[in-house]
Amino acid sequence: MPQDTSVNALDARLTTQLEEFKRDGVYKRLNHLDGPQGARARMEGRGEVIILSSNNYLGLCNLPEVVRAGKDGLDRFGAGTASVRFICGTFTIHRELEQVLARLVGTPASLSFVSCWNANEAVPGTLLGEEDLVLSDQLNHASIIDGVRLAKAIARCQTGVYKHADMADLDAKLGAAKDRRIKMVITDGVFSMEGAIAPLPDLLAICRKHDAVLVVDDSHATGVLGATGRGTAEHFGLLGQIDIITSTLGKALGGAAGGFVAGSEAVCDYLTQRARPQLFSNALPPTVAASTIASVQYLEAHPERVTGLRMNARYFRDQLTALGFKPLPGETPIVPVILGETAHAIRMSEMLLDEGVFVTGFGYPVVPQGQARVRCQVSAAHTRTDLDQALAAFAQVGRRLGLI
Repeated sequence: MPQDTSVNALDARLTTQLEEFKRDGVYKRLNHLDGPQGARARMEGRGEVIILSSNNYLGLCNLPEVVRAGKDGLDRFGAGTASVRFICGTFTIHRELEQVLARLVGTPASLSFVSCWNANEAVPGTLLGEEDLVLSDQLNHASIIDGVRLAKAIARCQTGVYKHADMADLDAKLGAAKDRRIKMVITDGVFSMEGAIAPLPDLLAICRKHDAVLVVDDSHATGVLGATGRGTAEHFGLLGQIDIITSTLGKALGGAAGGFVAGSEAVCDYLTQRARPQLFSNALPPTVAASTIASVQYLEAHPERVTGLRMNARYFRDQLTALGFKPLPGETPIVPVILGETAHAIRMSEMLLDEGVFVTGFGYPVVPQGQARVRCQVSAAHTRTDLDQALAAFAQVGRRLGLI
C-alpha cells in the first residue's frame, strides 16, 4: 500500500531540521537512568553520576517512607482510576491529598490535577470570561504562557504581559483596565531558569490596590522556600494571603507527577465543575497521591531538610563564584551559569557528564537567544563530598573551555 506523500514530506522536513540541530550543536540527547533519582544515580553506559539537574530538591524521590507509601497506595487502590473523577468516583486518597496540600500552602481548599501544566491551563481559561483581564509576568513558565493563550482563545478574555518583576509596568496596566470585571495577575513564585524569587509583597500590594486576583505558580518554591518549605508566601511572611496558588507534586514533593490548584472553596469547586483538564482527564494515579501525602508529612516533620537545602545551595553558589564562574545571584537551589550561545551550554554539559556530573545546558527557545546557560540544581540530599566533586569537575571543564 503506497505511503501518504504528505507524511513523507513531513518526515523529510523534520529529518532535515533534526540534522541542522545536530550540526549546530543544539540537539538534545536523552540520557537514561537505570535506577531511582537521587543525589547520585546510575546512568546507562556511564555508571554512577552526580545529579545536578533534578528538581528533587528535598531528596524525597527515593526516601523509603515515600516509596513505601506509594506501594501501599498501589496495593489498596490499584494502578489507576480508569476514568475521570465525576464519572466513576473519586478515591478517598485524592480527598486526603487535597486536604494535606491546602494545609501545606495555607489555603482553605485545593484540587489535584495530573500535572501543574494542566492546573495552569485550567485557572485562567475556566475562571475568566470576556469581560475579564489576565496579566502574566514576561518570564513566566511556558505552562502559564499557554494557559493565558488558551484563556484568550476559549474564554475570550483580554490578556497582556508585564515586564519581568516590573511593578510600575504592572501598576500602569492594571490602572488602565478599570473597565474589566475581574483582573488576574499570574507570576511564578521562583522563576525556573533564573532562580529569582518574585517580589511577592509588592505584587500583593498592587493587586490589592487594583482589586486584582493574584495567582502564584509555586512549583519551584513548594518544599524549598520558607522556614518550613511552605513556599514563596511563607518566605515573605504572607502565608494565607495569596488568592490562588498552583504547584507541582513532581519536584520537591516526591518528584513523581501531578499538580494542584489551591485557593478558596469556591475556586476549587468551580474548577471541579468546569475545568476541562479536570473533566476530561483521569485523576492522578493513587500511588502518586499516596507518596505525595507521605512526602508532605515528612516535610512537616523534618523542617531541617529545608535548612539543609538552603545551606547546600549557598555553599555551591559561593564555591562556583570562588572558582571564577559568575552564577546568577540568588537564594534558591537553582544556580544558573550563563554562557551565551546554546552550543556552548550544551558542549559544557557534555564535558561535565564525561567527568561524572549530570547537569543540563539550556538554550533557545527555553531561554532567550544569547542567554544560554548551564542550570545547576542543588538538593538537600547532596553531601559535601558530592558538591565538592561536582565543583572539581566544573573547575576542570571551565579551564579547558577558557571560562575561568
